[in-house]
Amino acid sequence: MSDHRENNVLRFEHPGLGRKRAKSTPKGRQVDPVAAQEIADLLGDRPRRRDLLIEHLHLIQDRYHQISAAHLAALADEMKLAFAEVFEVATFYAHFDVVKEGEPKVPDLTVRVCDSLTCDLYGSDTLIADLKAKLGPDVRVIRAPCVGLCDQAPVAEVGHHFIHQANPDNVAAAVAAGDTHPHVPDYIDYDAYVAGGGYHLLRTLRSGAMSVDDLLQKLDGAGLRGLGGAGFPTARKWRAVRGEPGPRVMAINGDEGEPGTFKDRHYLNTDPHRFLEGTLIGAHVVEAEDVYLYIRDEYPVAREILAREIVKLPPGGPRIHLRRGAGAYICGEESSLLESLEGKRGLPRHKPPYPFQVGLFGMPTLINNVETVYWVRDIVEKGAEWWTSHGRNGRVGLRSYSVSGRVKEPGVKLAPAGLTISELIDEYCGGMLEGHSFKAYLPGGASGGILPAHMNDIPLDFGTLEKYGCFIGSAAVVVLSDKDDIRSAALNLMRFFEDESCGQCTPCRIGTQKAVKLMERPVWDQELLAELSQTMRDASICGLGQAASNPLTCVIKYFPDEFAPRVAAE
Repeated sequence: MSDHRENNVLRFEHPGLGRKRAKSTPKGRQVDPVAAQEIADLLGDRPRRRDLLIEHLHLIQDRYHQISAAHLAALADEMKLAFAEVFEVATFYAHFDVVKEGEPKVPDLTVRVCDSLTCDLYGSDTLIADLKAKLGPDVRVIRAPCVGLCDQAPVAEVGHHFIHQANPDNVAAAVAAGDTHPHVPDYIDYDAYVAGGGYHLLRTLRSGAMSVDDLLQKLDGAGLRGLGGAGFPTARKWRAVRGEPGPRVMAINGDEGEPGTFKDRHYLNTDPHRFLEGTLIGAHVVEAEDVYLYIRDEYPVAREILAREIVKLPPGGPRIHLRRGAGAYICGEESSLLESLEGKRGLPRHKPPYPFQVGLFGMPTLINNVETVYWVRDIVEKGAEWWTSHGRNGRVGLRSYSVSGRVKEPGVKLAPAGLTISELIDEYCGGMLEGHSFKAYLPGGASGGILPAHMNDIPLDFGTLEKYGCFIGSAAVVVLSDKDDIRSAALNLMRFFEDESCGQCTPCRIGTQKAVKLMERPVWDQELLAELSQTMRDASICGLGQAASNPLTCVIKYFPDEFAPRVAAE
């Protein structure tokens, strides 16, 4: 075989094979110069660190209303990452509209309509159909999982502006007016918070006038537990992280995606500095130099408020990084949240090691829910006795119940821990809606199970519901009436879990899919569904798969009347 060079192009010749010119350009995806310049301009002087990949993808999505293959390639080149790595992250999160080569452009405006349980009860299916007909082809109308506004159902999102109690007319009016930005309500800003004694506790702690041990003892005395769902004792967690060798970091889990839950949104949107002071106190206790606030993408108002107020914080504290989720319920799981903060897909980690040992960027990490740190100042300043003076039915403390469904006055209800569903409905929610009779309730959101109305005397708190196959979780209470189909409610929840499964483990990925198909049948194969549920509980990596079947098993156990008429009809 011989070779020749013409115009700097190497040609190979082989007897019997003829002459063949090698390609003059390298193999693989090429970076479009125009796209490269657009990405460079968009990123500006921002760091190109790997953990900022999701933030940079948001910049592209916000600017161009989609993420093209050309922009993905340019971003990968700009950040010195493999295209496949950037592609897999961009396609993992629901709020990134990745357009592959040859696919049509995404419309500039998207309207998302929540179709989770409470919005479904209030007609989201009809709203979606009406909006598609009314808005025409230039506006994309799509379904969305819970957006944390269950007390205002049904809800539609026009760009980043949420329409409460949405109907075709008020959504169309927002579209016509170009009303796509979040509306920030009045809230307690830095000056008002300081005027009310805010940050005095933080200064006392930093000055040494109060010791870390004294503060932890007060939290111990109150029995404050994690209010994101797990209920782990707060002081014990802080001590565990503090006991690990430094450096240490702190992460706030503000990815409140459980259908029916909206308490964190309420506190972030009304009194953000009470949350921020609690966060800074936690960071001081564990000596964290960096704090990462992970706020779900469905909370643009909270992110706007935090961005305004963080710059006003007292000097001398840790560096605070405000990070934006991208539409993935799984990132509410603590290890998935860490993966997302590192700019990766939100896949749960295997444990051990636990995040307090090996967490964000491999460092010991304190992870707390928004509401947990929100209460730190009040407990320490008012005393543990103030917190423990509340409670009913043998329970102590306060709980923020997110109540939605068929009640007259839905919303966040700050009430004694341990009150019953009957007490919650009658004393805090104005009773049931006119024409509706109490039939069932979800005591802990989508994964917390479903109980019938006659089981109305169970204290709603940690440890009281587990023996019934339920749990309180984040205290998201959805009330169902005689006008609602319990089997349809359970199916809605399972479809949510099917959509939100990260796909990493087979029991969850395939189990939720199979459960949906079985639950869509007129007659449920209860024995097969029970076997499938047990497999998911035993073998799934994280809480999503382990708890996804709780509503299903509750319906089979507690609502036999839901099956008898249908079996007879067959």
